[in-house]
Amino acid sequence: MSRSTRAVSSAARRVTRSSTASSPSVKKELKEEEPDTPIKQEQESPQKPYRTPRKRASNVDSESKSRKKIKTEDGTGLISPSPSDELASPGKKTQTKKSSAEELQAKKLKSYAQFANHSPFPDFHHPTAEECKIAHGILSSLHGPRIRPKEIVASTTRAGCGDSPSVLDALVRTILSQNTSDKNSTRAKLSMDKVYGGSDKWDAIVAGGQAKLQEAIKCGGLSAVKSKVIISILEQAHERYGKYSLDHLHQASSEDAMREMLSFQGVGPKTASCVLLFCLQRESFAVDTHVWRITGLLGWRPQSATRDETHAHLDVMIPDEDKYGLHILLVTHGKRCDECKAGGKNLGNCELRKAFRRARLMGEAGEDAKDEEVDAITSEIKQDIKQEEETKKQKQKQKT
Repeated sequence: MSRSTRAVSSAARRVTRSSTASSPSVKKELKEEEPDTPIKQEQESPQKPYRTPRKRASNVDSESKSRKKIKTEDGTGLISPSPSDELASPGKKTQTKKSSAEELQAKKLKSYAQFANHSPFPDFHHPTAEECKIAHGILSSLHGPRIRPKEIVASTTRAGCGDSPSVLDALVRTILSQNTSDKNSTRAKLSMDKVYGGSDKWDAIVAGGQAKLQEAIKCGGLSAVKSKVIISILEQAHERYGKYSLDHLHQASSEDAMREMLSFQGVGPKTASCVLLFCLQRESFAVDTHVWRITGLLGWRPQSATRDETHAHLDVMIPDEDKYGLHILLVTHGKRCDECKAGGKNLGNCELRKAFRRARLMGEAGEDAKDEEVDAITSEIKQDIKQEEETKKQKQKQKT
């Protein structure tokens, strides 16, 4: 057992003893830890929206030549063409592609309708409103408060996830930001603007074709997938409304806007939620990789929950007034905290997790949360004692 683990266990042992003596609500009997107790080590994500093709030892661009299937956010499988594909019947290919897109659209909308306004985990009661307030306050003290701006202005120096008053532009920016760093998505957006002579040149992008757009945004990663998705959205928007615009969604209800965005091939709940939150300025809790990871560490979702399931759950559980600030702060913390970033190890030093757990133990998140925290700590103590006893036995055996 590491020194940090022993230190945490000793501190927890002292806190538990003092809490047990001062609070009659604390149970005397030691209980086994529940499967989904708060503050756990991160598990590997069961869902990966994109998979980068393995590069081949060739001078030819592997991204454009590879025939590996890349899964987009909404489950769309995009495969680059091969010579044999060119021999297939164009009419049959178009019909098959359209049928597949319609099936996917129906599946997404059915899934959204199934969990709209209620959680897919009705028996999982975290986070409570009190827990959201506690975490929001802790993160604000660590990274500074985040307040929604009164007016949205599209940045000319970075991509920004959904940061644009134009719904179509917000969608494109969010797609460029998928599965890459802010630096790379910004590089792709600036390159695209340079190639087409400015931002929002949708007609020029469609006229130039997918290969040109792919080359323009290649510096941002996954350009083969993202270029196809972007052009597909532009074509669908123009086919439906006769122009390259989705600004009518500013007047639509949040539910109608969500449904319409999900109806586009290549747009999933995370992308649509970002556009709702930042562009349309609605209360929606978007779940990216950082939010998914940290909410798992805080015990705010079942460990087996996918990102889409986590979005459906948290969008119901988190109060509207906390959604904007808490989303941004969780993303910020996920990038800055050495223990909460991807691949980070829990050393017991994360201020968010320490303070959040202490607040629960002091009853600030309610008596039920306090009882859960006490049970979790006493379970940890029981495991530590058992491990120490086993270590002593092993040492005794070695001596004899």
